[in-house]
Amino acid sequence: MLDQITPRRPLDVLCPMHVEVCEDGRILHVGPTVAKLCTEGTIVGTHFLDAFTLLRPKHVRSMQDLVALDGKTVHLRFDDEYGTPVKAVVVPGGEGDGSFATINMSFGIAIVDAVGRYKLTNADFAGTDLTIEMLYLVEAKSAAMEESRDLNTRLRGAMIAAEEQAFTDTLTGLKNRRAMDLVLSRKLGLGDSFACMHLDLDYFKAINDTYGHAAGDHVLQVAAQVLVDETRAQDTIARVGGDEFVLLIDQIDDPDRISQIATRMIARLEEPVPFNGHVCRISGSSGSVHVSQIENPTAEALLHAADVALYASKGAGRGRHTVFSPELLSLDITAPTGERGAARPPD
Repeated sequence: MLDQITPRRPLDVLCPMHVEVCEDGRILHVGPTVAKLCTEGTIVGTHFLDAFTLLRPKHVRSMQDLVALDGKTVHLRFDDEYGTPVKAVVVPGGEGDGSFATINMSFGIAIVDAVGRYKLTNADFAGTDLTIEMLYLVEAKSAAMEESRDLNTRLRGAMIAAEEQAFTDTLTGLKNRRAMDLVLSRKLGLGDSFACMHLDLDYFKAINDTYGHAAGDHVLQVAAQVLVDETRAQDTIARVGGDEFVLLIDQIDDPDRISQIATRMIARLEEPVPFNGHVCRISGSSGSVHVSQIENPTAEALLHAADVALYASKGAGRGRHTVFSPELLSLDITAPTGERGAARPPD
């Protein structure tokens, strides 16, 4: 093994990828780079045609045939776990005693194999070998590609974050009106079965007027969490206005189930919300419509129907839910005091 890795001859420096063989084909010496490529141990002493498979030319059957190719290119393959192909030039003679021929493989290994499989560096080639320049190019290309991948990853992350921000209500973390419009349009396009609910907070204006906008923001966040808790992951909840929310409840067609969901939400919204030593009290009114109730449903028609049902809840005294029916369209419904979220005297 020491014979393989000690650069004791001029060819070891000038052609570190060379092999010297005797007349009977036994390997007498290998250059240091060839030794590095022999991952399964030393090949010194083995027959050349046992260590390498001759791919071209096909007619070569012996070392005499090989040496007869004096100066011509031959194609070989390492007989190891990788089977790495190389090109070589055969010349008669060599530096060692009994050398019958020298096979020079310099510049004959694919750069990708040299770097990827064997971790070769510029130290494994002669100083004037063009392979060194190619190694530099490969290293530079690899560094550039790695930097490009990192940049693409950062850009993709930034794009995803920007898109997420564009579709998210920053105060509550719910989807915003833009996101809701897209989801609603997609569900209609797919022909999904779903209910559209419009929910409005009652007495919310009194919170802002009495305790300030910080209290109002806190109440909105608490209300948003209530809506999340009472729905499923596949449902869509969006804040579409100051204290207005739209819910798209997926795969549901039973009006009673929709009313039960709304009733649970309203009951929880009426629970006191502490804030800085004060107690904030609100309620909620909602109206819903199932997509099957609208002939040739559109986003505008669904939202209008849910809005009409919501106004019916407001007109009936707030704190309740109404399921849309066509009869509601003919009624003159006005929310109490003519304003949503009308002020409720604080406790």
